[in-house]
Amino acid sequence: MGTRLPSLEIPITRTLIVAGAIASRDYQDVHHDAELARRKGSPDIFMNILTTNGLVGRYITDHFGPTAVLRKVAIRLGAPNYPGDTMVLTGRIEELDEETGTATVRVVGANALGNHVTGTVTVTLAEAEAEAEADAETETETTVTVTVTVTDEEVS
Repeated sequence: MGTRLPSLEIPITRTLIVAGAIASRDYQDVHHDAELARRKGSPDIFMNILTTNGLVGRYITDHFGPTAVLRKVAIRLGAPNYPGDTMVLTGRIEELDEETGTATVRVVGANALGNHVTGTVTVTLAEAEAEAEADAETETETTVTVTVTVTDEEVS
């Protein structure tokens, strides 16, 4: 194993941070008002966890394809994403079970301050789901799941 996913560089812009916060209905001032964020001890506004969650999902579906269905996303934030930085998502397939269609992938999202995001994502491939439905019609049950694990360790 050890197959690396292509990295994904995401420029962290003020627009991305504010739009992500608004889209996820997170109206905390630290995600859109730089002056209030500074008063609360932050050097600037910073990205919320829901935007990060969406970007991790994008990274996984960019690799596994548009028919991949995210089943579970469990992430933890580390270093904040501030405007002007770049987050680089990297991943490596740690385990692949071709018989069941299950893969375990370790992913890290890092910026200039360190690791921004770590966690676990479970994704099911729609093609496998269609096969499972066909099998179910013949009274055979099949479950195909791809598990993506995001950890604190940097992927090299």
